[in-house]
Amino acid sequence: MLDKRKIVFVTPEEDAEITAAALADPDAQPLTDEQLAQMVPWTEFIKTHGVRVSTLFDRDLVHAFISTGDGWQERMNAALREWAVQHDMLPPA
Repeated sequence: MLDKRKIVFVTPEEDAEITAAALADPDAQPLTDEQLAQMVPWTEFIKTHGVRVSTLFDRDLVHAFISTGDGWQERMNAALREWAVQHDMLPPA
C-alpha cells in the first residue's frame, strides 16, 4: 500500500493569521513569564501532590464518604493514611 502522507508547512502569512486568531481568543492566552516560572516538571509535581489512581472500592463504602459532603475525598485519604500508620506501612505524621 502506498503511503500518501506528506507534511504540509504553513506559510508565514498563514502562521501569522493562526497566531492572531489564537491571541484573539480570551480562553487561549499564552502563559505569562511569571506563570511559566511557577511550572515544575511532572516528576517533581507528583512528589508533593496526590497521585490519581483507578481502583474499585465497595459501593457502600464510597457512598458513606460521599454522604459526608464536600471534602469526602480528603477524609477518605485521611482514613487510609491512619490505617497505613497503624499497620506500620507509613511513619506517623
